[in-house]
Amino acid sequence: MSHLPRLLRIMSVCARYRLDQISPLTANAWSLRLVMATLGVFTGSRTRDLTPPQRLKEALQDLGPIYIKFGQLLSTRRDFLPLDISDELQHLQDRVPGFTSPSVFDVVEKALGMPWQQSFRDIKAHSLASASIAQVHEAHLISGEEVVIKILRPGIEATIREDIKVLKWVARMVERYLPDGRRLKPREVINDYEHIILGELNLLSEGANTTLLRRNFENSPKLYVPKVYWDVTRDGMLVTERIRGIPVSDIAALNAHGVNLKQLAETGVGIFFTQVFEHSFFHADMHPGNIFVDPSNPQFPQYIAIDCAIIGSLSRDDQQYLARNLLAIFKRDYRKVAELHVECGWVPKDTKVVEFEAAMRTVCEPIFEKPLKDISFGYLLVQLFRTAGRFNMEVQPSLVLLQKTLLNVEGLGRQLYPELDLWQTALPFLENWSRRRMQPSYLWRALKDNVPDWVEQFPQLPQLVLNSLNQHQQLQDINDTLQAALLQQRLRDKRRRKRQQRLLLVILLISAASSFLYFTS
Repeated sequence: MSHLPRLLRIMSVCARYRLDQISPLTANAWSLRLVMATLGVFTGSRTRDLTPPQRLKEALQDLGPIYIKFGQLLSTRRDFLPLDISDELQHLQDRVPGFTSPSVFDVVEKALGMPWQQSFRDIKAHSLASASIAQVHEAHLISGEEVVIKILRPGIEATIREDIKVLKWVARMVERYLPDGRRLKPREVINDYEHIILGELNLLSEGANTTLLRRNFENSPKLYVPKVYWDVTRDGMLVTERIRGIPVSDIAALNAHGVNLKQLAETGVGIFFTQVFEHSFFHADMHPGNIFVDPSNPQFPQYIAIDCAIIGSLSRDDQQYLARNLLAIFKRDYRKVAELHVECGWVPKDTKVVEFEAAMRTVCEPIFEKPLKDISFGYLLVQLFRTAGRFNMEVQPSLVLLQKTLLNVEGLGRQLYPELDLWQTALPFLENWSRRRMQPSYLWRALKDNVPDWVEQFPQLPQLVLNSLNQHQQLQDINDTLQAALLQQRLRDKRRRKRQQRLLLVILLISAASSFLYFTS
């Protein structure tokens, strides 16, 4: 019950802002509204002078980092939410109220173990931006280079751990009481999320992620990643290059600079697929607060990515199956989609492919009757997941982060350019990627990558063969021993049954003799 205090806190915040009145799904739930109204009497109402979108934003801010991140995700999906709510939730991207205690000067001195003036020429006390986990301050190094210092919110880890306890309790309830609870693997998903969000608190890890992402796109005209200053970066303090650009959500400023929004949206999709399929290392927190645009070349604008705390990665098998699934979906090859789901174990091996294919076609064909630009890929993923759920498809925790990021990317792209056709933008990339993997040069490169391992293991090959033969012989001996033991057991069972049959016969004969003597006496 350690989650109970935090759960009560969440309920009290929901009651204080009367969140039950915001959604049409709960507006007519009288029992819920009665509970919220009763709790609101004790918690104090905060609904006066606040619009419903403002109440939702304030509630998420009060609840802390996990809920702020949920609001950030919602803010990117203007196609799912009313515009007034999306506009208000955008404040959660980088305008969450900051903190002043401890001061940035105290944090820097504690991290460096020396007066801050020995490493920095100046530091601005007022934060430049503040979000769910941390805030950043402008500064200049002694060398004169312009930088930003990222510091964590005080007490943030304790709050996150309390929320994780609540989420794990919810996951257990989902598994126990929902019909599809176990298939959804809620506890595995929450465990993965716990690992990810606690990883955000490690600023050294974020610095390493930033450095690798910068290296992956070095000299790229499409994406710029700021430099990390490792000599002044510490466990609780990350120092990076100060970048200047237009926030990707500031459409008016982008238009004022003549930025080609169609090109910008398509470039963003290309960057995402490059990270996923070429690098297997993708920025997984791509809400507009972390993305800026360099408008110096407006016809081919460059993105600037910050905050690399959450990074996703896929195995080669996941990459391969995901690409083949997406290609099959794009081409409406439902038989291939069904076969791939069975082949990679996403649905049980005994699933009837013909039935699964028919179910996929039934769901997808009405959607594909619309113009591709009007089809939400996120909505299609939800529909496909529901359909696969009828065939006991299990949630793949390794792909949940990717799906969340894809929703971010699609929402961002449609915000920039509502006519964006994600399908036509992504299809050529996936086709080229798949084609390159079949080229002799790729196969030869893959072969060369494995040769050092083979050469290293070659001297051990005779021993490995002997070990394998010995293991085979040992397994054979064990099998023979088991067979002999089973045979002996069968013989013992057979003898025991014969003894039981004889005993039963004797008892019957004695009973019969006794009965005969009784009736003849």
